[in-house]
Amino acid sequence: MTRTFAHRAARAVRAPALAAACALLLAACGGHDAPVASAASGAPGADQVARGRYLVKAADCAACHTAKDGAPFAGGAPLESPFGTFYGSNITPDKAHGIGNWSADDFYAALHDGKAPGKRLYPSMPYTSYRQLTRADTDAMYAYLKTVKPVAQENRAHELKFPYNLRFGMAFWDMAFLKDSLPDASTGQSADWQRGRYLAGALGHCAECHTPRAFTGQLDGAKPFAGAALGRVAAPDITPAGLAARGWTGTDLQTFFGVGIAPQGSAFGEMYPVVHLSTQYMTKDDLRALSVYLLGDTPPAPQPVKPVSADAAQLAAGRSVYLAVCAGCHGFNGEGKPHVAVPMNGNSTLRQGDARNLLVAMLDGIDEQKFAGFENLQPMPGFAHTLSDDELAQLANYLRATWGGQPASVTPADVKAMRL
Repeated sequence: MTRTFAHRAARAVRAPALAAACALLLAACGGHDAPVASAASGAPGADQVARGRYLVKAADCAACHTAKDGAPFAGGAPLESPFGTFYGSNITPDKAHGIGNWSADDFYAALHDGKAPGKRLYPSMPYTSYRQLTRADTDAMYAYLKTVKPVAQENRAHELKFPYNLRFGMAFWDMAFLKDSLPDASTGQSADWQRGRYLAGALGHCAECHTPRAFTGQLDGAKPFAGAALGRVAAPDITPAGLAARGWTGTDLQTFFGVGIAPQGSAFGEMYPVVHLSTQYMTKDDLRALSVYLLGDTPPAPQPVKPVSADAAQLAAGRSVYLAVCAGCHGFNGEGKPHVAVPMNGNSTLRQGDARNLLVAMLDGIDEQKFAGFENLQPMPGFAHTLSDDELAQLANYLRATWGGQPASVTPADVKAMRL
């Protein structure tokens, strides 16, 4: 039924009440699939441009700066939030609407300090994480972006509520909350751990979704990577303990980031474009380093699914729903079918303490997923209009208790709260 290890959670932010002086939004960028143009062969600084292209992919820039069916990096991708809707900007080298008149210093200031020529940025562009990038890497990213095709597409104005539309408020927020880095969620000293720290903390900006926030919107430094509720969905705990509790190993993480499918499930929702646009292009060395950092130099042992007690009648009711609408793809005993649907037994989403990602997947369905190579999974229909709240709660409890080791505690009211 579910296909994911880490739902990037639509990259929406939590909705705390903010001081009128601080117009803020903290989130990683939302994703749409679009290719990027390659650098011209033999162009001046070809090595720097090639490195910049790799870094732009690793930083997942296309996700926010390329609208669905739009020109690469021409902006327009919407990011909905409790404060209004933000739109990704044009970062092609167009001089009127893009970064064609920016210098390398301007580009560095935008990523490091959230300051673009003539204005402050909202942290919907995650300079709160990108500020850890080295100057050499931002220069390479700038060099690559200057080679993409200029697109004369005007930037769409953000549609923000008052007082969040008062951009000057960001100066106060930056003074109070902009930090150089977050504490580490894992421990290590190896070269892989150090490299993975840079990939996860700076380029991948994983904390922007996977770290909870204080009421004023800043990342909670006491809980790095501990997971966060983000509207209808949840970015799961990706600390070493949280990953091990859901059965993840370093090898499985490398496979997931490189291909999109692992024994624990596959990428769907907003984690799918992260793999599709970004992590699948990382080198094997970087995939290994990222996995080492997430689990630490001495990773905890992956935990098996532990049986839980549940009401027999409730499980029987859930089993009946499963056989009627799920078993055809996921198998009679949750074994899954290659190229069709992932196994349910040990599925990472079923093993999350928070059931909202499972409920949203059952309600909304999952689009067809095409992964690296020839692997793909068929679309899963949503059951919002065919199953009642009672039936979906029974199904969720059966899945979680049988194959996720989680208590059968989902109620019909929980399902109703997740409906659109």
